[in-house]
Amino acid sequence: MQQTILLADRDPDIRSSLREELEKEGYDIIEAVTVAQAKEQFNRYIPCLVMTERTFEDASGDSFCTWILEQKQHHVSIIMVTSLAAGRDKIEGLRLGADDYMTKPVDAEEAAARAEAVLRRSGQFCQKISDRGLVMKPRRGEVLIDGRTIPMTRIEFTILFYLMDHPDTVHSRNQLINQVYPNAEDTVMDRTIDAHVKKLREKIEADPSSPKRIITVRGHGYMYRPERPEELEKS
Repeated sequence: MQQTILLADRDPDIRSSLREELEKEGYDIIEAVTVAQAKEQFNRYIPCLVMTERTFEDASGDSFCTWILEQKQHHVSIIMVTSLAAGRDKIEGLRLGADDYMTKPVDAEEAAARAEAVLRRSGQFCQKISDRGLVMKPRRGEVLIDGRTIPMTRIEFTILFYLMDHPDTVHSRNQLINQVYPNAEDTVMDRTIDAHVKKLREKIEADPSSPKRIITVRGHGYMYRPERPEELEKS
């Protein structure tokens, strides 16, 4: 499971340099240029870490940080990356709830190292997979959609986790049977998996008859199709 970092900054050069360095370290990166877009990206992808400026055109970065901390069902760390460099500003940012504070100009390699350090401290709380508001927390056995808990059976949870943990990969019914019913694959029929997938779609798809998450690949099996950040930018 790759950890996701949200970069919220108006400056495209800063986002580009940070993105390049963070992706080099293996993180999934999403971006935002306004607080409104940052909130939308946050709700869609539930990042492990937010690196944010304090000044935006539509709202303050401080209000965005406060909003993040109010999302108590998610454990998300914050690093402020800002041009507000006075000692007083740093104290205010840390008291607001930021885990770290960097002033511009920013060295991308140092920023990546700081991100790694923050995530190392908080990583135990960020064992999750998320996509378009759907969040799986395997350690807790929880599934949420837009913050709302979705009840699932053990088998449904196992299938969804396996599919989401291996996105864009087609899994045969036999592979799913092996995950759900180990050592009993000879006694479980393909239709059993189909029935579980049908129930899953009823719980996580906006329109189960036209699924956008769990896709059927005819003659082969099922695949979880995540939404890409670029798809949001086009919408």
